Amino acid sequence: MVGYFSKEKHSEESYNLACILTLPPYQRKGYGKFLIAFSYELSKKEGKVGTPERPLSDLGLLSYRGYWTRVLLDILKKHKGNISIKELSDMTAIKAEDILSTLQSLELIQYRKGQHVICADPKVLDRHLKAAGRGGLEVDVSKLIWTPYKEQG
Repeated sequence: MVGYFSKEKHSEESYNLACILTLPPYQRKGYGKFLIAFSYELSKKEGKVGTPERPLSDLGLLSYRGYWTRVLLDILKKHKGNISIKELSDMTAIKAEDILSTLQSLELIQYRKGQHVICADPKVLDRHLKAAGRGGLEVDVSKLIWTPYKEQG
């Protein structure tokens, strides 16, 4: 075992992960981001967007911000044309507020005519992707056999 995470069966706050732990000998090897990615794949299977339970520790925020950054930059790099934060959220299962804060931290958001606009200049995206480093371990969703919890009633 390298680590674990826990998830509530039902969360009013859209939490897709309650607690995450990577055991010390396995830290800084990509397992934490793998568990984060896995939690978002579960959210996609549920047809919901998710966010980690708050407050996040400093290391938790760093790990999540790294995951969100890589996922969002990869999509923006491949996507041609305009894309909304809602569309990004639907594609990734990442809560819109987390997308907005991540893109703001990368200075990829401008506020125009009362709306947030994503400014995805290819050179800027390349620079951020280079700084983001490697993507980490991938979740093979074809191997995921899981049925979301359904409340009786």
